[in-house]
Amino acid sequence: MSEPTAATGPDVEPDFDVIVVGGGIAGCVTAYRLAQAGRSVVLIERGEAPGSKNLSGGVLYSRVLEQVFPDLLTSAPIERRITRNYVQFLNATSSVGIDYQDARLAEPVNAVTVLRARLDAWLAERCEEAGVFLMPGVRVDRVIREGGRVVGVRAGDDELRAHVVVAADGVNSFVAQEAGLREKPPTHHLAVGVKAVVRLDERTVAERFHLVGDEGAAYAIVGDCTLGVGGGGFLYTNRDSLSVGVVLRLDDLVKRGLRSTDVFDHFLGHRFIAPFLEGGEIAEYGSHLVAEGGLEMVGHIHTDGMVVVGDAAGLTLNTGLTVRGMDLAAASGIAAAKGIDEALTSGDTSEAGLAGYRRELFAGFAGKDMETYAKAPAFLERTRMYEEYGLLLGDVLHSVFDHDLTPRRHLSQVVRSELKRSPVRLRDLLSDGLAGVRAL
Repeated sequence: MSEPTAATGPDVEPDFDVIVVGGGIAGCVTAYRLAQAGRSVVLIERGEAPGSKNLSGGVLYSRVLEQVFPDLLTSAPIERRITRNYVQFLNATSSVGIDYQDARLAEPVNAVTVLRARLDAWLAERCEEAGVFLMPGVRVDRVIREGGRVVGVRAGDDELRAHVVVAADGVNSFVAQEAGLREKPPTHHLAVGVKAVVRLDERTVAERFHLVGDEGAAYAIVGDCTLGVGGGGFLYTNRDSLSVGVVLRLDDLVKRGLRSTDVFDHFLGHRFIAPFLEGGEIAEYGSHLVAEGGLEMVGHIHTDGMVVVGDAAGLTLNTGLTVRGMDLAAASGIAAAKGIDEALTSGDTSEAGLAGYRRELFAGFAGKDMETYAKAPAFLERTRMYEEYGLLLGDVLHSVFDHDLTPRRHLSQVVRSELKRSPVRLRDLLSDGLAGVRAL
């Protein structure tokens, strides 16, 4: 390995090649890959252990993480394989859904449910096995800058120095903000997620969702689940529990003067949701911020002596049908490790030397997907998505299925009639339809 020159590295001998701040998926993958490449890496985690601060439960599109850990599906604490995806428009007294089930999603496995406290702990163990030095229970107070570049971090009275620092500390990334790579994101780029893990026995979960073996279901819900606030609800099956919650766009929540906990309680008590949870016991409950800005939120992800990965880099995607973050975090970790390793080999860890990370990220599926769905956040800000369209669909289907002894009408006549009664205008329908095609 070439040593960094005075123009690209600190004069003081670093403690490690790389410091990774944050023990989530992005941080662990970055650290693991670099340790595999023979680099000295320290992984700093603020929680008592990796995963201890994460709110459990989510869908992981697992194929990218299998590139790093080929034994993921047999060795990691996986809950269920997702073979059923249910998209639901929820109204106060009606529900309209698309129930997509497909055996092709089971083999090869496409997505799984995980509990992050368990998964992140497993990832951290694999990192240690690869030679990563793990430092849990340590809060990084600031980055150390010398000569205009990041050269390390400070935690209390202690300093650690490295050729490269990796910010993997979540959506509010204090480390990235300290380094001048990010500003505090605007409220319309953020959402607040409120989630609970509801404990049920394994047989009950399988029966209520019509599951066989380790198959699982993922529900994406819009409408009355959020009381009209931009965002949606979700319900995921674990082996012997359910992950359930709402994601609420922060600016819309504030505008409407609602509390996230009240919206969450309304969702859990909804007539079409409560039966799934009946008899369950809340084992975990909490809230956290979620990135919702898409490509616009990514911005600068590398500078002299530092790169930003995962949620800290704004790498989340919500298309309304799928919500992705963990697979993008893993992809960013893979790309970051490759870019950093190349920079260390060349001896140039300047912004230009670390640019290989961004090139690698946007050459792969993660960056390309961010670009493909760049218009999705603006499309999902259209308020009719969260109330009027669900009601319109419910009213159309009610007219079709309600045999009230009046003569039946053709479906086209029913649609025109209900559209006239709805606040949705034809021009709104055409405008939103076109925007949806362009965004999704």
